[in-house]
Amino acid sequence: MREKTRERYDVVIIGGGASGLTAAIYCGRARLNTLVIEKALIGGLATYTNEIGNFPGFPDSLTGLELMNKFHQQAKNFGVNFKLTDVKSVRMENEIKEVETFRNIFECKVVIIASGGRPRTTGAVNEEKFLFDKGISFCATCDAAANTDKTVMVIGSGDAAIEEGMFLTKFAKKVIVSVIHDTGKMDCNEIAKAQALANPKMEFKWNTVVNSFEGEERLEKVILKNLKTGALDTVIADTCFEFIGYLPNSEIFKDQLKLTKQGYITTDEKMRTDIPGVFACGDIREKELKQVATAVGDGSIAGVGAEKYIAESEMFRNQIMQKEKIGMIYIYSAIDAPSRELMPMLQEIEKEFEDKVKLNFIDIYKGRSLCDRLDCTASPMTIFYTKDGVVIDGSMDCSKPAIVEKLKSLI
Repeated sequence: MREKTRERYDVVIIGGGASGLTAAIYCGRARLNTLVIEKALIGGLATYTNEIGNFPGFPDSLTGLELMNKFHQQAKNFGVNFKLTDVKSVRMENEIKEVETFRNIFECKVVIIASGGRPRTTGAVNEEKFLFDKGISFCATCDAAANTDKTVMVIGSGDAAIEEGMFLTKFAKKVIVSVIHDTGKMDCNEIAKAQALANPKMEFKWNTVVNSFEGEERLEKVILKNLKTGALDTVIADTCFEFIGYLPNSEIFKDQLKLTKQGYITTDEKMRTDIPGVFACGDIREKELKQVATAVGDGSIAGVGAEKYIAESEMFRNQIMQKEKIGMIYIYSAIDAPSRELMPMLQEIEKEFEDKVKLNFIDIYKGRSLCDRLDCTASPMTIFYTKDGVVIDGSMDCSKPAIVEKLKSLI
């Protein structure tokens, strides 16, 4: 078997949807050598949306494909590279990460996971024929306006299904809801249930599931099957909205990253995962709202985070953990007067040892990630001593005699 080709990048982004493309734009603009790997279509699920009218800056609605093409072109303008292939595995535990595809192994300093997810489908007959822009939709916010004065169907009775169904009544003339449960029973909260049952535009088909989808070029009918009687019920509908769940594309990360029970990647507000140098953004992470606008926000944060992580890594390796001299790293707080007052004394000690000691300051708040690299859990006024690029000791004794004695023992 032919050995896989290795390529080196600063950042590899897994997924070319709205969040991945936004992260790529930020990384490319920061002049980071960036690669986006997308297994299907650049732009992700948004490309299947007929009309996007709620993305800021575009008062005239445009299709998802048109918007994503603009994202794609902007990323390419900043020198971002693209590969249309599937990621087979990722090794993220080391400083240099490896993203493996069928033919290549891409080495990088940062991995941004933007692999998104996919809507759970019914599995009914002919479903694939009408997915996305041919009559089956998964986003009422995206496609509601296009169904003004039309009859639509909603599959599901959870909070998302019922709330989106009520939103659709602002546009459609009728919303028919297929519910798997007995009459009056739903999976949504009681308030939403009461409002839906009282909505004159909503009609419910109890104890039903989808048997098949029918139509020529576009969806025309949804055939429901009654779970108790087996009877088939033909419903004429212009669009069918499916709200029966969402599946994150996180299978290849499950043994390496912290995931929720539903399989979403857990991040902090800076899009950082529990592995340094690995970020996640967009629909792959646990979040309340999955829209292009929120994906863009996630991607921008991840892109800035990647740039900062790489810059800090280089500074940490070349300056803070330098090997030429004995290192003295002082952790302080800019808002803590006693810790600030020690800084001139430490600078004097550095001068006394002439060219044998290198002093670095780290603000415990602004340089939190640098402190994490030192496993610093102490309060401000902590000193770490290094030799040959390795931490030898850490101490909260910041008195001049203690510092001088320690430095002499290391020289």
